[in-house]
Amino acid sequence: MARYKDALCRLCRREGEKLYLKGDRCYTDKCGVERRKYPPGQHGQRRKKFSDYAMQLREKQKAKEIYGVLENQFKRYFHQAEKKKGVTGSHLLQMLEMRLDNVVFRLGFASNRRQARQLVLHGHFTVNDKRVNVPSYLLRPGDIVALKEASRKLNIIEENIAKMEHRGLPSWVELDTNNLKGKIAQAPERDDIVLPVQEQLIVELYSK
Repeated sequence: MARYKDALCRLCRREGEKLYLKGDRCYTDKCGVERRKYPPGQHGQRRKKFSDYAMQLREKQKAKEIYGVLENQFKRYFHQAEKKKGVTGSHLLQMLEMRLDNVVFRLGFASNRRQARQLVLHGHFTVNDKRVNVPSYLLRPGDIVALKEASRKLNIIEENIAKMEHRGLPSWVELDTNNLKGKIAQAPERDDIVLPVQEQLIVELYSK
């Protein structure tokens, strides 16, 4: 399946809540969910009853939409999380959070994950002083993500960092604004991941 390229606000309206896919716009009254609080499409304003399976499927779709991950990628993450000791759902979200594109977004270098993915693909970041242009690259505690010297003049980076007060900095990362680099202080715990996702429903879906 190809990557989703249509209007992002439709995804939020489909889920009935903000997924913060468009960055700063999501914090304004121009947000699609604020303006039209019903699902998109011809029958969007009709009330619907969801089965247990539909609720589980929607949670999985919601997580995929938030992180910009395709179906096969998401399934691989789940199977890897399933092999670890502990709570599978928490491990799944932890792995998604430790993706390079997500960390770039969490550090404030990008206004949303889609923009972060593009910046990584264009080779603007290094991990432990080595150029990495793979958005799905999984980071580990102690890794340092830095903006390349040649990329520090990008106006978009400065604008994004200046607007960090919208989101705040997660407790599991450290940001050095003077040198434009961040460090993974520790792996995120479930309480550190503030997302409108019930990961247990995703586990139930894949466990059938």
